[in-house]
Amino acid sequence: MRALLSVYDKTGILELARGLHDLGWDLVSSGGTARAIRDEGIPVADTAEITGFPAILGHRVVTLHPKIHGGILADRSNAHHVAEMADYGIEAIDLVVGNLYPFGADPDAFDHGGGGAEDLIDIGGPAMVRAAAKNHAHVGVVVDPGDYDGVLAELRADGALSDATRRRLARAAFAHTAAYDAAVVAWFDEADDPILPPTLHLSATREPRELRYGE
Repeated sequence: MRALLSVYDKTGILELARGLHDLGWDLVSSGGTARAIRDEGIPVADTAEITGFPAILGHRVVTLHPKIHGGILADRSNAHHVAEMADYGIEAIDLVVGNLYPFGADPDAFDHGGGGAEDLIDIGGPAMVRAAAKNHAHVGVVVDPGDYDGVLAELRADGALSDATRRRLARAAFAHTAAYDAAVVAWFDEADDPILPPTLHLSATREPRELRYGE
């Protein structure tokens, strides 16, 4: 079994990586996540070892490669997919762990005239998360560090994640990328400064918050 780990929020990622390694999983990662895992003494392959390409274009292209996305998106029950994976040397990826930079969290990075914010728009991360969520029949996807313990517990007990767990995690993954895209849209709206933008993009969570009187 193989897991791809690439996270902005590294809360609990080393414990998860250690737990997966102890279960016999192979780990793949890139950038700061790979360094953190490697520094902990946990074996991890860099994505460049898988793809044969280093990160290019100022790290705009790191994981956008058939050997990554083919491994995530392949339907293991489809004989044609399995044959193509063999033909092109693509190994399956069974778990994707990823979360995204909180776009808009640092106001100093969001000078509408300076162009810095565009460099903070993540492309590869959402693509991997969405690919895994799309293929949740075969792949687990985890975007919330709060799910790490439960995922490890289920893997230890059952050897795999249940269909229900993968579906629940996929739903959370799509919610995560939707909230990210909504933040990017809000940045564009703020730059254009309309009285009312042509469309509204809302993202809600179930996390409790304290309301003011009358709300």
